[in-house]
Amino acid sequence: MAAAQVPNNSDADVMVRVLPTPNPNALKFVVNRDVKRVGKATFTRPSEATGLRLASDLFEIDGVRQLHFFENVITVTHAEEADVDTLRLEVTAVIQRGMPVHNAEFLLEEERKKADRSKLPPEVQEIEEILDKTVRQYLQGDGGDLEVIALKGHTLEVRYQGACGTCPSSIAGTLDAIQGILREQFDPNLEVVTV
Repeated sequence: MAAAQVPNNSDADVMVRVLPTPNPNALKFVVNRDVKRVGKATFTRPSEATGLRLASDLFEIDGVRQLHFFENVITVTHAEEADVDTLRLEVTAVIQRGMPVHNAEFLLEEERKKADRSKLPPEVQEIEEILDKTVRQYLQGDGGDLEVIALKGHTLEVRYQGACGTCPSSIAGTLDAIQGILREQFDPNLEVVTV
């Protein structure tokens, strides 16, 4: 898709490229600037975006249901009935207006608490490393991610983030693949469930 551009007050124009994701109700907006320098952030409702102007403004667009900020990508999950062409134009315009004053260094409270994996149990650290090497890059490439919630015996609880959270393939195919990888590399009896 063609990139949209608008001049701003900084030294470079804000460029936005819109790409599809495997989730039919999500689009990736790739920006030529960082939107989140450290970590990732998923907002499932406007109240979670309080204090972050760019996210708040995006939630004001009719049909926007969820936002996921990661590196230079904003993934927008939209209502099934949304007019995708109009949504694409409106989201691009908000990003172009908001990026010159957006602080890509923002951290959510939960990120401040979770930044250090060294406090996690050794088994969970090992799982996180396996997921980093095998799965996360693909999920992130599709505008989403995976959060490990808890390991209880032979059951691993995970939560999909971003576009993955509402994607039909994440419910079955992706979850089976993750379980297969972790059974092979961590615990042959592991059961992976979403929460």
